[in-house]
Amino acid sequence: MNREINIIKKETTSQPYPLGRIIDSGVHSAELYYNLGNAYFKIESLAESIYFYEKALQLAPGDKDIRNNLSIAQNSAIDIIEPLPKNLFKTWLDKITQLYSYDVWAKVAVVCVLLFSLCFILYYLAKISSRKRTFFSASLILLFLAFSCMYFAFNNYDTINNQKIAIVFEKSSQVRSEPVLRSEVSFTLHEGTKVEILDEDEDWFRVKLADGKDGWMPKGHLKKL
Repeated sequence: MNREINIIKKETTSQPYPLGRIIDSGVHSAELYYNLGNAYFKIESLAESIYFYEKALQLAPGDKDIRNNLSIAQNSAIDIIEPLPKNLFKTWLDKITQLYSYDVWAKVAVVCVLLFSLCFILYYLAKISSRKRTFFSASLILLFLAFSCMYFAFNNYDTINNQKIAIVFEKSSQVRSEPVLRSEVSFTLHEGTKVEILDEDEDWFRVKLADGKDGWMPKGHLKKL
């Protein structure tokens, strides 16, 4: 499948696709979002390109092309956010979880459960002790794999659906200490920066960066994934 949109020239000033039309159409695929990310990056619409690369990555977290292009787009952003360090075990779990989407992990878990049931039946029917030990050991391994895949599926689903992530769409946006314009400016963010939404208050979102900083931003300056 062709993974590149070449009809949009870099000097083009109009957007290749209206954002609302794509989102409201009900069509969702990693391929679609990936191509949209490429198209917007070519016309130097940084926030839109990062937004669609992130959407593509949610559906295909193990895709190297998506990760590579997202990294290139993020390197073009003004804000450099150094994430807080994670312990080695958490880092390892996150990397495994992100290899596949939650529906793939769920399907693998179902297959493991079916194979576990088969091995357990064969263990029950086997007459030779060596075969019984083999089938019993295989059933335990498959049961462990099934629970592991279920954990990865739920972890991936929780990250995508329960963790509220957004992309800054404003060229420059002041993050304030309180959800009012007269409050103190804590720091400034620029387009393409990824934030986590912690809370909301009327026309404001309280956001958190990967480095732990937080503050309040106008809702109109962000677009949720």
